Amino acid sequence: MDISPSPGTFSNDKRMSWKRILLFSFQSLGVIYGQISTAPLYVFGTICEQDIKSEEAVYELFSFIFWTMTIISLLKYSYIVLMADDDGEGGTFALYSLLCRHAKVGLLPIDRSSIEAMNYEAGSPFEVKVESRARRAIAKHKSSQYLVLFLALFGSCMTIGVGVLTPALSVFSASSGVQRSLSDMTHKIFSSQSTQQSVSRALERYVPVPSACAILVCLFMLQHYGTHNIAFMFAPIISIWLLFISAVGIYNIFYWNKRIILAISPVYMYRFVQNIGVKSWRSLGSIILCLAGLEAMFADLGHFSKKSIKIAFVCLIYPVLIACYAGQASYMSKNLHAINFNHLSESVPAGAIRHSFVALSLLASVVGSQATITASFSVINQCLSLNCFPRVKVIHTSDKIRGQVYIPDVNWLLMILSLTVTIVFRNIVKIGNAAGLAVISGMLVTTCLMSLVIALYWEKSLLLSACFLIFFGFIEITYLSACMLNFHRGAWYLVFLLALSLTVMLAWHYGTKKKYEFDLENKVTTEWLTELSLGLGVCRVPGIGFIYTDIVTGIPSFFSHFIANLPAFHQVLIFVSFKSLPVPYVPPSRRYLIGRVGPKDYKIYRCIVRHGYRDHIKDTDDFEEEIIRSIGEFIAIEDNDLESLNSQEGRMIVIGKPLSDGNALVPLNDTNSYKGSANFENNYSQTSTSGSSLESSCAPVNRKKVRFMLPPNSPKMQVSVRKELQELIDARESGTAYVLGQSHLALRQGSNFLKRFLIKTYIFCDKNCRETPVALNIPHAALVEVGMVYTI
Repeated sequence: MDISPSPGTFSNDKRMSWKRILLFSFQSLGVIYGQISTAPLYVFGTICEQDIKSEEAVYELFSFIFWTMTIISLLKYSYIVLMADDDGEGGTFALYSLLCRHAKVGLLPIDRSSIEAMNYEAGSPFEVKVESRARRAIAKHKSSQYLVLFLALFGSCMTIGVGVLTPALSVFSASSGVQRSLSDMTHKIFSSQSTQQSVSRALERYVPVPSACAILVCLFMLQHYGTHNIAFMFAPIISIWLLFISAVGIYNIFYWNKRIILAISPVYMYRFVQNIGVKSWRSLGSIILCLAGLEAMFADLGHFSKKSIKIAFVCLIYPVLIACYAGQASYMSKNLHAINFNHLSESVPAGAIRHSFVALSLLASVVGSQATITASFSVINQCLSLNCFPRVKVIHTSDKIRGQVYIPDVNWLLMILSLTVTIVFRNIVKIGNAAGLAVISGMLVTTCLMSLVIALYWEKSLLLSACFLIFFGFIEITYLSACMLNFHRGAWYLVFLLALSLTVMLAWHYGTKKKYEFDLENKVTTEWLTELSLGLGVCRVPGIGFIYTDIVTGIPSFFSHFIANLPAFHQVLIFVSFKSLPVPYVPPSRRYLIGRVGPKDYKIYRCIVRHGYRDHIKDTDDFEEEIIRSIGEFIAIEDNDLESLNSQEGRMIVIGKPLSDGNALVPLNDTNSYKGSANFENNYSQTSTSGSSLESSCAPVNRKKVRFMLPPNSPKMQVSVRKELQELIDARESGTAYVLGQSHLALRQGSNFLKRFLIKTYIFCDKNCRETPVALNIPHAALVEVGMVYTI
C-alpha cells in the first residue's frame, strides 16, 4: 500500500475523483487510525475496578466518552483543525510554520534573504499580508516568540512521549488478554481448584510482561523495513478489527442493557460533576485515552486528502468506536461484581469468539503502535530540519511518501524506554495514567497554536480566536487536572520523558543559535578575500573548492582563519549554505539560490540550498553535479535575468527552471572512476596550524562522476560566458575539495547556571551524536576540516 503524493497534491480535493478519495479513506484506516481504533483495549481497563461502584457510574463514564469524542475528535479536529494545513501538511510544526511565515514569530536561524527571494513568485506561500495589530504585537514582544517556540517543542515532546507509552500500553493490554484467555483454558483442563489458582498465578506473573516485551522488541526491530513495506496489511487488519468490535458492541447493547443509549444525555455528566470526588475525578484521566492517536489525524495529513480523512472518521471510525464503548459499558453495568469486568476482552462472548478476539487484538495493537512510532520519527525529522534536535541518521523508507522515515538511533531509544515502562510498571493503570497525560497535553498545545493561527493567519477576529481557545481549552484543562491527580500513580514518568527530551531540544537549539550568532559577528567582508588577502600572498590552485557554511553573506570566520594560515585557495570557490525554510517542501525549480562573491574575475560563487522541514535534500548523492550545473546556468543567464534578487553582495538568482535555449552545461554521464584528491590537498595536507586542524589524506579514492562539456551549437552565448563556463569545466576536471568548519563552544567565566547547563548539554550531545551531515558522501581524501573554539 504505497501512496505517491507530491507537495500540494491534496491541497485541492475537488480535483480528485470519488474513487480515489474512497481508496485513500480505506488506506488511512491502517496508517492514521490504528491507535485510536485500538484504544478500547485500555480505556475502561485503566480505571480501577473499585472506582466503578454502580450502574449509574458506568452511565456517567460512557456519557463523558461520547461527548469527548463528539466535541474534540468530531468538531475540533475533523471540522476545524484539519483546515489549518500548511500546503497539505499537518501537525504541530505545520502550525508553527504558518505562524513563522505570517506572524514573524520565528526564532530559528533562518535566512531572511532566501525567504524574500520567494516573495515575488506567483502563488507563493510567502505572500506578504497587511500587518495587523495582533501581528505587530507578537512581533514586538520577544517573550511571545519564545512562548510559541516552546509550545511547538513541547507538543513535539508529547508526540515522542505518546510514541513511548502507547505501544507499551496497547501491547501490554493485548498480552494481558492472552493471559486471561489462557487462565480460562486452565479451568477447563484442571479440575482441582488449587491447581487452577496456582496455574493462574503463574500465568499472571510470567505471561503478560514477557510476552509484551517480546512483541515490543519484534515491533521495533521491524521498523527498518519501513512503513510502506508492511503497510499493505495494516488497513485490512484494522478493518477486520473495527467490524469485530462494532459487532460485539451492538450485540452487548441488545443482550445486556439497551438503556445505555440514554447515557448519551449530558444529564449524566452533570450528575457526575454534582457528586464529584477525588477517585471519580481521577477516572477522567483514563477516559481521555479514547482520543489516543487522534493527533495522527492531523499530523499525517500530508499522506492523504482532508476529504478522505474526514470521510473515514465520520462515516466509520466515529460510529464504530461509539458502538464499541456503548457495548462495553452495557456489559459492565450488569457485571459489576465479575473479575476484570472493565477489560474489553471480558465483554466478548466466551469460547472461540473470545480466543479469536485475543489473537486479533494482538495484531491490531501492533498496527496501532506502528502509527505512533512513525509519528515520532516524523516529528524528530522536522525538529532536525529546524535545528532543534541533535544530529541523527535519517533513512527515508519510501521514494513516494516523503514523510515516511526511519531513524535508527531514535528507534532503539524508544524501544528501551518502552521496555522500561513495561517492566518497571507492570500495570496497565499506571501506564495509562502517563499516556493520558501525554495525549491531553499534546491536544492542549494544538489548541493554543490553533487559536493563534485563527487570529494571525486566517485573520479572524480576536474574539473568535479567544472563544476557540476558551471553549476547547476549558475541556482539555479539565482532563489535564484529572491526569495530574494521577501524577504519583505513573504519570510522573511522562514528566521525566518531557524533561529529558525538552532539555535536549532547547539545549541544541540554544547552542546552534549561539554558534550561528558567533559566525555572524565574526565573519569578514568579501573585500577581505578579494582585495586585502592579496597582501598575504594568497595564490590560486587548480580545482573547485566547496566551502560549507551557515552564513549567507560575507566570509565565515573559520575560512578566513584558514586562509591566514594557509594562503591559498582554489581557482573556483563555491560557498554552500543549507537553509531550512518554514514550509513543508521547496520544489526543485526553486531550490538553489546562486550569486557571486566579488568581481567576475575572482570566480567565487555563493549557493544557498533551500529546503523545507519535510524535504530530504541532504541525502542527494549527485549533489556536486547539481551545484555545478546550477552555477553554469547562473553564468549563462546572469546578465539577462530580470527576476534576480538584490542582496548585500549583489544579485542572487533562483536556479532550477530549464533554459529556453538549452542547458549551459551538457552532462556526458561518464562512468569512469577518477581520483577524488585535489591538487590543493596534495600540496597542503601535511601542514598544520595552531588554532585549526586539518584532516585529510593524500590517498586517492575512486568515485564515479558526471563530466560536463559546452553545448556544441550555441550562437546566442557570449564569448565571455563560454570562457567562464570552460574555466568551470576545467576546474572540475582538476579535482574538488570540501572545507568544513568544526566549531566548538566554550563557556566564559562567570556564566550563569542556566547558560552553563544548556551549553554543557549541547557540548555533550555534539560529541556523542553523528557527524555533520552534508549533501553528498565526501571522500576522506577530499575533505578538509577546520576546527575553531567559540567562547560565549
